[in-house]
Amino acid sequence: MLTGSPLPRFLALYGALFAAFGVASPFLPGLLQQDGLGPGAIGIVLAGGTGIRLLTGPLGGRLADRTGLPAAVLGGFTATSALIALGYVPARGLPLLLLVSIAHAAVLAPLTPIADALVLGSAENKPGFRYGTVRAAGSAAFIVGTLASGQFVERAGLGAIIWLNAGLLAAAACFAWFVPNRVAGIRTAEETSAASGSFMALLRIPAFRRLMIVAALVGGSHALHDGFEVIRWRTAGMSAGQASVLWAVSVAAEVVVFLFLGRRILKRLGPGRAMTLAALAGIVRWGTAAQTAWFPVMALVEPLHGLTFALLHLACMDMIGRVVPARLAATAQAFYATIAMGATSALVTLGAGPLYGHFGAAAFWAMAAMCAAALPVTWGIHLQGVQADLRRTGPVARAGNCHQAE
Repeated sequence: MLTGSPLPRFLALYGALFAAFGVASPFLPGLLQQDGLGPGAIGIVLAGGTGIRLLTGPLGGRLADRTGLPAAVLGGFTATSALIALGYVPARGLPLLLLVSIAHAAVLAPLTPIADALVLGSAENKPGFRYGTVRAAGSAAFIVGTLASGQFVERAGLGAIIWLNAGLLAAAACFAWFVPNRVAGIRTAEETSAASGSFMALLRIPAFRRLMIVAALVGGSHALHDGFEVIRWRTAGMSAGQASVLWAVSVAAEVVVFLFLGRRILKRLGPGRAMTLAALAGIVRWGTAAQTAWFPVMALVEPLHGLTFALLHLACMDMIGRVVPARLAATAQAFYATIAMGATSALVTLGAGPLYGHFGAAAFWAMAAMCAAALPVTWGIHLQGVQADLRRTGPVARAGNCHQAE
C-alpha cells in the first residue's frame, strides 16, 4: 500500500488527464475536416459527442458510487478512452467518425467528475492538501498540452493528436489506480444501502438544487464569451496577438484563484457569498463586454474569469462536500459537470449564434442577466447556512488547515 501524501499522485493524474484534453480539443475539428467532413458533418459529430456526455456523465458517476470503487472505475474508463481514441486512425466518413466520437465522448464524460470526487475525499483528511492546487495543475497541463500539440501538428500533421491523446490517457489510467479510493461527503448510517442511492436523492437536497441553478446560470453565461468574444475583439480592430494575450490573462487568473486566492475567499465568505461574488463579477464582466472591446478595458475585466469560473467552481465543490452524502459523491459531481454546466452551456451556445448575429456585442447583456438571475439563489444558499456548516467544515475551505476525523 502506498503511504505518504497522495498529492503527487493526484498531480500526476490531473497533469496527464488535462494534457490529454488539451492536445485534442483545439485540433479535433481540423482533423475531422481532413478526414473528409464538411462543416455541417463536423457539427453533427461534435454535437453527437456533446449529447452523449449528458447521459453517460451521470451514469458513470453513479457506477462509481454503486460499486464503491471510484478509483478503479476511473482507471477503467480512462483506459477504455485511450483505446477508443485510436479508432480515429482508420475511421473515414461521417458514419464511422460519428460512431468513434460518440463512443469516445461516452467514456470521457465521467472522468473529471469522478477524479474531482476523489481529490475532495483526500483533501478532507490531509493537512496541506488543497483541491485548488490539483485543479490548477490540471489547467496548466491543459495549456501545456495545447501548446505542445501545436508544435507536433506542425511537424507531423493533424494525425499526431490522436497518438498524443491516446498516450496521455493511457498514462492517466495508470495513475488512477494509485490514488486513494475515498470520496468527500457526509457520512450517514444508511450509506451502504443500495436502495437509498438514486438520482432523485440528490434533487431532494435543497442546497444541491440551488448550487445546480447557480452553476447553470453563472457557468452557462460563459458560452457567448467562449464562442464569440474573440470574433468581437477582432471585429473591433484588436490584433490576434492582443486577443491571445487577453485569453492567456483570463486563464492565468483562473490558475491564481485555484492556487492562492480561492481558499482564502471561501474561508472568509463561505460558499454562498463566494457564489454571490462570482455572479456579481459576471455582471461586471459581461456588462463591460457589451459596451466596449477596447484592449485596456478588456485587460482589466478578463481577469474576472478567476471569479466567474474558478471561484464559482471551488464554491460548488465546497458545497457538494458539505451537503451531499458520500454514497452519492461521484454522482453529484457528474450532475454538476454534465447537467448544470454542460447542458446549460450547450443550450446557451445554440442560442448564442442567433443572439450575437442579431444584437452584436449587446448580446452580452443577456449573459449579464443570467448572472443577475443567480443572485437571489446564491443568497438563499447563504441563508441556508449552509446549515451543514454548523456540523462540519467544507473540504475545499479546510484543506490546508484542519481535517475531519474518520
